Amino acid sequence: MSTPPFRADHVGSLLRTSAVKENRLRWKKGEISAAELRAIEDAAIAETVKRLEATGIQSITDGEFRRDYFHLDFLKELDGVTVTGGIESNPNAKAAEDGFKPPVVSVSGKLRHQHDIQVADFKYLQSVVTRTPKVTIPSPTMVHFRGGRQSIDINSYPDMELFFHDLAAAYREEIDHLYSAGLRYLQLDDTNLAYLCDPKMRAAAAERGEDPNELPKTYAALINAVIDNRPTDLRVGIHLCRGNYRSTWFAEGGYEPVAEVLFNEINVDGYFLEYDDERSGDFAPLRFVPKNKMVVLGIVSSKVAQLENMDDLCKRIDEAAQYAPLENLCVSPQCGFSSTHHGNQMTHDDQWRKLELVVNTAIKVWGNP
Repeated sequence: MSTPPFRADHVGSLLRTSAVKENRLRWKKGEISAAELRAIEDAAIAETVKRLEATGIQSITDGEFRRDYFHLDFLKELDGVTVTGGIESNPNAKAAEDGFKPPVVSVSGKLRHQHDIQVADFKYLQSVVTRTPKVTIPSPTMVHFRGGRQSIDINSYPDMELFFHDLAAAYREEIDHLYSAGLRYLQLDDTNLAYLCDPKMRAAAAERGEDPNELPKTYAALINAVIDNRPTDLRVGIHLCRGNYRSTWFAEGGYEPVAEVLFNEINVDGYFLEYDDERSGDFAPLRFVPKNKMVVLGIVSSKVAQLENMDDLCKRIDEAAQYAPLENLCVSPQCGFSSTHHGNQMTHDDQWRKLELVVNTAIKVWGNP
């Protein structure tokens, strides 16, 4: 395929190199400057890009090497967004019983895009790739779901319609600048639409005063307000995630509760969907996917080191093809390998083997990656 998403694709984040991890900690301690850290990150990204391209993957990211978290490093750069504290520890943290508390995003003032956030990072990535560079940013829904109305300053936004308007405008400005810099493949990372598949998460949203049946429609309108007037050659995908911190997870449940809105009311080009285990349900919700959209099946796990069997993966793709045409399907890991700087529970060699398996599976099923 010449346009993304590609038959063999990936979600974005990669395991940080030891040099990046060690020197980012030194930077936090004030032992090296931001410029020194950036030079180290540059070198690690250039080397990792070569390794990523060697797997045969067509879409190339910087592995999110410059971030601590897939979402917070972006969101905190928007004027009006505050990141503080945490929520209750992950009850599903089987591999990392460390009391991790995800920080909380709140809105403490008017939302504005005051400076470029990802543009310089993209320009560097663009300078070291030979394939299609991809930028991943958190979905705008990440500013709303966890706290809802209660997390948004009432004085700044007595009217929620104005909140969504300003949020979309801030995102549009960043994306416009990325496009002007040459970006043609953008991915929005969204946990909230996936969380709305989980009965417990839906109940929690209701307790916050939100209607879990209406939220998908609200979020569809928000995302569309960001992307609807994009240039025709800017391809946009959305990744749904149920949690990926150090190979653990926060939510479970099939896509049925959000499927109709997800596939027919959100105007993206492709969907990266987790399908690595039973927590994601069956493929039946894919019956709602329209003919002009692609689905990237996340059937290779980025959470465990064990390598999947290619024949088993092909069978799963065949199962999905009972609900959506094979030509509308692609394959990828279910999530990134390092949604936070900590990384998932595997080695770098495991990571590369997983990505090579994705490529080889795509070649076997479709004849190309």
